[in-house]
Amino acid sequence: MTALLKDLALWVLAICSIFIFVKANTNLNPANQGESIIPLRTHSLYMPYIDQDLQNRWFDFGADTVINTNKYIRLTHDRQSQTGWLWSRLPLTAANWQVEFEFKIDGNNPNLYGDGMAVWFTTDRAKPGPVFGFIDKFEGLGIFFDTYANSRQSHSFPYVMAMMGDGHTEYDNANDGKANELAGCEADIRGKSVATKARITYYKNTYLEVKLQYKEWDEWEPCFTINNISIPTVAYLGFSALTGDVSDNHDVISITTNSMNSVPPRVQKPIPRQESASSSWFGLLSILKLIATAAFLGVLILVYRMYRNQSNKRF
Repeated sequence: MTALLKDLALWVLAICSIFIFVKANTNLNPANQGESIIPLRTHSLYMPYIDQDLQNRWFDFGADTVINTNKYIRLTHDRQSQTGWLWSRLPLTAANWQVEFEFKIDGNNPNLYGDGMAVWFTTDRAKPGPVFGFIDKFEGLGIFFDTYANSRQSHSFPYVMAMMGDGHTEYDNANDGKANELAGCEADIRGKSVATKARITYYKNTYLEVKLQYKEWDEWEPCFTINNISIPTVAYLGFSALTGDVSDNHDVISITTNSMNSVPPRVQKPIPRQESASSSWFGLLSILKLIATAAFLGVLILVYRMYRNQSNKRF
């Protein structure tokens, strides 16, 4: 009889443990926390890039930019003194967003090339200028993919760096933006056989993160993270490139932009769950029902075993 009671207790304990485990994992499931990613078609671009009227509904392009509908949007050819740009027609107003784009920088000269390209999140748009093909004294964020050193630096080139413009400060072109740099990293992004990509993730007033793919497919290298950064609420997404005495092909191949309705993982804090009295009673009632069911099954097992023992004694 003692052995049968032990079996009954273990049976009830096992079922209760399974119930608690399933309930806990359901509460921790991210799908229940309201996170979502919403594609932004207005700021995404793929082949063939243009419609039958040789236009794009959501983007403008100009200067020396050339579109090959089967391959790329070429901002500059490998020729001297070229500039090209590609800009969204609508501002990027989402609070939290991620822009991932594929690009390619290469040319005929393996030793002397430049100047580079940039991605922009600024209040102005489609204005050619001296800063990688865009105006100086801009307002907003510029991320520069600089392939040519104008002066001696402690880091190698290509170099990826960020600058936050206030509408008044000039870009320090003579020193490769050293006076303006918020953060940066060395990255061998030129002339790669693997697809080169950049992924820029922004959470409003919290942080900006840049990762690069240039070594292996789907191998993302952290470039930099900037905390407590604020990009203008109304900012246009743009791409531009510039060549001078040195040159390169600067291509944009695809752009994917998503809005993110979630809290950044690095600052996400658990929110205490506040259950109403009715939900608490419902949970308690469910547990009691489970225990009662387990006890009933245990009693059936106990009766069955007692019956078998009595039958064996008769013979």
